[in-house]
Amino acid sequence: MTDGAWKIRAAGDGDVARLRDWAVAMALETEHKALDPETVEAGIRAVLAESRRGAYFVAEHGGEPAGTLMLTYEWSDWRNGDWWWIQSVYVDPAFRRRGCYAALYRHVLERAKATPEVCGLRLYVERDNAIAQKTYEGLGMVDAGYRMYEAPTR
Repeated sequence: MTDGAWKIRAAGDGDVARLRDWAVAMALETEHKALDPETVEAGIRAVLAESRRGAYFVAEHGGEPAGTLMLTYEWSDWRNGDWWWIQSVYVDPAFRRRGCYAALYRHVLERAKATPEVCGLRLYVERDNAIAQKTYEGLGMVDAGYRMYEAPTR
């Protein structure tokens, strides 16, 4: 899909190194977490190898990769459909505030609307990331009113 100057495409094996580097950069920038690049790369390859786990999309501008997002899936018995979760969002600093994420979002939103089994899109955002929250709200997303809890096992 093209969105103005943006071209959105499914990621492939040739994107793994860039996706890995972007994921590592995003974790450091947003959560101050240093991820193990080998583990991240294995995780990306696992998604690319098994579509049931998710999908990566890459936004290009002028043929240059500029940003990415990953979708994962969650079944909702309440809605008898899948929520598509937007995760691993990263926009290269050179392309920020230029519509890259909006183009990625519109792409997955249109795909979701065209897929009857999908009941909607969701994402989580750091509590203090006001810039991201404003971006998501500007695209029509609303705060779902949940807090996220976890119990890591590794």
